[in-house]
Amino acid sequence: MGNLYLVDRPFGENGLNLAAEDTDAKIVLIQDGVHFDCGSVAGIETYAIRRDAERRGQAGRLPAFVELIDYGQLVDLIAAHKVINFA
Repeated sequence: MGNLYLVDRPFGENGLNLAAEDTDAKIVLIQDGVHFDCGSVAGIETYAIRRDAERRGQAGRLPAFVELIDYGQLVDLIAAHKVINFA
């Protein structure tokens, strides 16, 4: 079981920094978290909620390594990992 970081504002920068040091991390950008510059976590499996990214005009602006997922996929990730919440 790995660690799943749910990242939103205002504490999301802290979450990204911790995830960058966690060799077992996966990151999900939620709500306003889709605005973060996530270049520092380029080597980490990173997702963004499609609906959140689309509503905030970020769907086409996220780095290529960020995979857009829906809420059903988020539930699957939450069920399979220890959740660390920065939302």
